[in-house]
Amino acid sequence: MTRRIDRLIVVIPARNEESRLPRCLAALADAVQAVRDEFGADAPTMSVVVVLDRCTDGSADVVARWPQFGALESEAGSVGSARREGVAHLLTAGADGSTWVATTDADSAVPRRWLAVQLALAQAGTELVLGTVLPDEELAVPERARWHDSHTLVDGHPHVHGANLGVRADRYLQANGFSDVDSDEDVLLVAALRRIGARECRTALIPVLTSGRLRGRVPGGFGGYLAGQVAATR
Repeated sequence: MTRRIDRLIVVIPARNEESRLPRCLAALADAVQAVRDEFGADAPTMSVVVVLDRCTDGSADVVARWPQFGALESEAGSVGSARREGVAHLLTAGADGSTWVATTDADSAVPRRWLAVQLALAQAGTELVLGTVLPDEELAVPERARWHDSHTLVDGHPHVHGANLGVRADRYLQANGFSDVDSDEDVLLVAALRRIGARECRTALIPVLTSGRLRGRVPGGFGGYLAGQVAATR
């Protein structure tokens, strides 16, 4: 089964990530260029928006230095609401299976082929892509080593990360999108997609480097998860 993907949209929620956004946007610019290099005239149109959720730092100024990307000022107040607003902002009325939605986080850096791999999978009939994440050097070396020992990242992995997720637009809408919650909006969306039988691919081909900080922007986010893992090994 081959499906044409004509549009690819990327949503990045941000809450006071001035120091980490440059890495995020540089990596994303590289991923966008990789699609153009790999697919040439068949590359879809691509739109990226950073959802500035109640930012009080210089995050907006950082995004302004990347004119190819859009910024959406938001009072969402939660990561789920921010992702939801970002998708709604970019999705055209009546979006169908020819549009692909990808999400990552402002404290993360996607690999160069992040979008190219998702696009290839989508064109082959995949409706949901679940990728892996790797904590960066903000997590101390001993804890990072223990994390790698306990997280074998292979195809078919069991993980769900909003920092590395893609879904076909029609299936996203059928699942009612991201929920307006402070955490686990990615897990809730994937559960809804599974209930409606979305065809998924759990791949280790495109790991996203994400902040290894132990205190993240949301209570139940990846930082809290890492903190719990560290505490459990002490």
